[in-house]
Amino acid sequence: MSCSGNCNCSHNNYLTGGNTVGLSIGGHSRTIALAGNPNTGKSTVFNALTGLRQHTGNWPGKTVTRAEGHYNFNNFSYKLIDLPGTYSLLSASVDEEIARDYILFGQPDCTVVVVDATALQRNLNLAFQVMEITPKVVLCVNLIDEAARKGFDIDFQALEDKLGIPVVPTAARRKQNLDLLQEAIEAVCTGKLKPKPNIPAPPPDLKEAIDQTLPLIESIAPGLPSARWVAYRLIEGDTRIRRALETGELQQLAGIKLPSSPKPTPPSPTPDAAQNPTDKKQSA
Repeated sequence: MSCSGNCNCSHNNYLTGGNTVGLSIGGHSRTIALAGNPNTGKSTVFNALTGLRQHTGNWPGKTVTRAEGHYNFNNFSYKLIDLPGTYSLLSASVDEEIARDYILFGQPDCTVVVVDATALQRNLNLAFQVMEITPKVVLCVNLIDEAARKGFDIDFQALEDKLGIPVVPTAARRKQNLDLLQEAIEAVCTGKLKPKPNIPAPPPDLKEAIDQTLPLIESIAPGLPSARWVAYRLIEGDTRIRRALETGELQQLAGIKLPSSPKPTPPSPTPDAAQNPTDKKQSA
């Protein structure tokens, strides 16, 4: 492998040492969402960071298990939310809705996307979708020991430069580089590191449609987090988002007080809506 605990990547030089909207974080200073495809070792990362300081229950109104744990780093307490494993944030399965809604409206201080070092191309699709919602993302490239065994040679610095977010290689089963992961999380949470995700700009017609839709969304749900992403999904014909906006579900998730007057109707998708730019992205 081209990177290890002694690497010279920029994530090894991070300085070490907001409250969420609508979702209580209790007495914890920082809340971290842990996202990833199934079988990436995400739960192993969760267990390695939190140890025995964790508990499980169900997501409100769902039968899906919710796991959360805690860890301390540089005199701060972190609450780690292990989101359901999912391949995408764009379809309508319960697991994907939970992951999407939490990243959108739970507004974690940082979202860690765990990917499999042996299957980067497949796993990065979810990372791009998360980066479209929030810039506060750390990419945890897990299973680097498996990748080394299979002869993969990954340039993590080049990947970091191309994505515009911190990239940390780990082998969670061996607890390798977990300290670097914690440093990257801290840097993003404190603003010492401000990721700038490298996401291609939408085509001009799609950008214009989004710009025209934003004022309507603002009139329906003032202060809605990630309003541009919501506008994009409406234009793309996401019936789940449209229905949730019409019924006030999105506003409730975001902790926005619903108006007493009738709400305007969200726009219908345009016939020539542009292809999802995420589908066009390629692995670094």
